[in-house]
Amino acid sequence: MGAIDYQTLIPNNVNLADDRRLQRALGRWQPNYLEWWNEMGPDGFQTKDIYLRTAISADRQGWAHFDYVRMPEYRWGIFLAEPDPNRKIHFGDHMGQDVWQTVPGEYRNVLRRVIVTQGDTEPASVEQQRQLGNTAPSLYDLRNLFQVNVEEGRHLWAMVYLLHSYFGREGRDEAEELLCRRSGDEDKPRILDAFNQPCDDWLSFFCFTMFADRDGKYQLASLAESAFDPLARTCRFMLTEEAHHLFVGDKGMERIIRRSAELTRLDPNGEARNQGGIDLPTIQRFINFWFSYCLDLFGSEISTNAADYFGHSLKGRFQEARRYDEHTALNQFKTFTVASAGKLTTEEAPLRNAMNEVLRDDYISDCQTAVRRWNKAIKKIGVDFEMALPNRRFHRRQGLYAEQNFDLEGNPITEAEFEANRDVWLRTDADLAYVRTLMKPCHEKGKIANWIAPPRNGVDGKPFEFEYVRLV
Repeated sequence: MGAIDYQTLIPNNVNLADDRRLQRALGRWQPNYLEWWNEMGPDGFQTKDIYLRTAISADRQGWAHFDYVRMPEYRWGIFLAEPDPNRKIHFGDHMGQDVWQTVPGEYRNVLRRVIVTQGDTEPASVEQQRQLGNTAPSLYDLRNLFQVNVEEGRHLWAMVYLLHSYFGREGRDEAEELLCRRSGDEDKPRILDAFNQPCDDWLSFFCFTMFADRDGKYQLASLAESAFDPLARTCRFMLTEEAHHLFVGDKGMERIIRRSAELTRLDPNGEARNQGGIDLPTIQRFINFWFSYCLDLFGSEISTNAADYFGHSLKGRFQEARRYDEHTALNQFKTFTVASAGKLTTEEAPLRNAMNEVLRDDYISDCQTAVRRWNKAIKKIGVDFEMALPNRRFHRRQGLYAEQNFDLEGNPITEAEFEANRDVWLRTDADLAYVRTLMKPCHEKGKIANWIAPPRNGVDGKPFEFEYVRLV
């Protein structure tokens, strides 16, 4: 199962050749996917040779191969992690039973909805980032953008495989719809709001891969616990690829912050903008915007759907089997902070109903770890500034805190107070306009734009000066 068959039209490690019906269905979907890719994928670079990695095995050792490839010729396919013949359901009401190799009828609709929602995020991010290659700060970053893009495309394939294989006509129709929605389209937008937000500058891109792709990590990890074994194995392998996307976001943000601090020190007035950089307060406002949007991706703090997903053994907590001793989450409660009459109070909810918030807790802790690293870089350069994540109640549009107003620390405030501080806390049109003035391509080998620091290491053991994209 680990080896991937590349001698077939659709690379796979699921013995696709043995299922003629599925092979025909996916063969009909493939040209539509390529049409979508050529229309909505990276603009202006489809004929260029890109130094990309391609999965050659689904095990953890030596799973990827690096070489030049043109993106439309990238071998997208269907890759699942190795099966565990002894795997049992390890949480929820079905704990102790054998995992499912087919979809139980009573969970058919909810599993399809989960898979479609996850699948919709994959092409959405490619669409959001379509124009970024034209303003890449270096060939290294250009290559990393395209690696993220082609792997988001492969993750779409992963979800489409599940829809075609296990959900019949309804699944095939949903797979077609995944190619019809468009990020930001007024009539047919993507399902989740964060994936309809413009991402047309590189500070936004690094914020997106830092925060939105990190949400993806936790969503995929929770689905990797699922009793539906094909979904669990699909997500386990997707996590192997997703790690690079998180690296791009985390290190990209660190490099911009580090360069901003350097330019702040260099300027006599301590103004990074005077030196052609992005000042630290502007970066903070971008962080506030994207982090708060991505918190909404986890859903409502108290959710009957979350309780059902856990109870039905469809979606576990992050690293459920490894981190928890008790796996039913019954007769347990979680405390929430809520705002009432302008004051903060606490309430309790059954733990199962709070599973979205449990996942959000782990996500916030993970993001805080990255912010601490960024602040160490600022301090090492000698600039008196600290980045911070806003409170989880700030600028929310879903859940307990939607349609309420809070400051960065999560204190209740009036709408007038929020509006008076909006431009201090959240990126402004002027911020976006300034950042876009810096978005000039730097496509010369070994060169990099002034507003971002070079990486400490290259890709696949290659130096930063390597020709990661052949433009000629």
